[in-house]
Amino acid sequence: MRGLIFDIKRFAIHDGPGIRTTIFMKGCPLRCIWCHNPEGISPKPQVMYFEYKCIHCYTCVNVCPQKAVYFDEGGMQRIKRDLCTVEQGCRICGDMCPTTATKIVGRYITVEELMQEVMKDANLYDDSGGGVTFSGGEPLFQPQFLMEALKSLRRRYIHVALDTSGYSPTEVLKAVEPLVNLFLYDLKLFDEEEHKKYTGVGNKVIKKNLKFLVERGRAKDIYLRFPVIPGITDTSSNVEGWAKFLQGIGKFERIHLLPFHDVSEKYRRLGMDYLMPAREAPSEEKMKRIAERFEEIGLEVVRGG
Repeated sequence: MRGLIFDIKRFAIHDGPGIRTTIFMKGCPLRCIWCHNPEGISPKPQVMYFEYKCIHCYTCVNVCPQKAVYFDEGGMQRIKRDLCTVEQGCRICGDMCPTTATKIVGRYITVEELMQEVMKDANLYDDSGGGVTFSGGEPLFQPQFLMEALKSLRRRYIHVALDTSGYSPTEVLKAVEPLVNLFLYDLKLFDEEEHKKYTGVGNKVIKKNLKFLVERGRAKDIYLRFPVIPGITDTSSNVEGWAKFLQGIGKFERIHLLPFHDVSEKYRRLGMDYLMPAREAPSEEKMKRIAERFEEIGLEVVRGG
């Protein structure tokens, strides 16, 4: 049993209570145009290029067995995607780069190997009331690996948080729910068509799964998370839609407002198109108005993760 992850962040303090280790899992069924972790979208390994680290030694070009790596006239590394075999497991260019300018994003790991990593900070979890958070990507996109990891953490009495879009078969959520202490549950666009337009998928199952957790008596174990995306999620109609919906299904305690920030550099380094028209963070006035509306329905509003 192996899972595909793209990062392990130790000493995290924004992904749940206490000091945590956050596991970033690869693969996501959504295609949010503002995604702040684009390296988590693809369910396969990728090449990421950090030009500021590059010394133009051409090691990556010379060691690539498929001759897929080259530099353009401007001195930027390029990848011939039709030739590159990184998705099939090749890591030569990343492993051989002397400055880590070329990085392979995504590595396979067993549950046992993952436990060895997270248990390095077990004392910190105990002292701070922290634990392990699964993020991504979408952790529920790799249900079998996630389930085995959750079981292993439960046997070790480690607090677990799950950062999820809620876009998953309800049967998968039912299976993992008893093993999760805290859900970090994203709310994006309330309108079905708007959700499809900006994330690539509808939101019916997201609403259904949130209701399921409430019916299981887990409302108090949910930190709602609302990305404030200029011109997209920050509209009065979207905020009002979610406020009324939340008020109607259960008693939630907290919502985190996550302000947009420009991550176009990440997309460029991955060779991906960045489709966000906005580049500026939401105004303080906008953040305040959104916070006030959610406070009106009894939610504690927290800025940031």
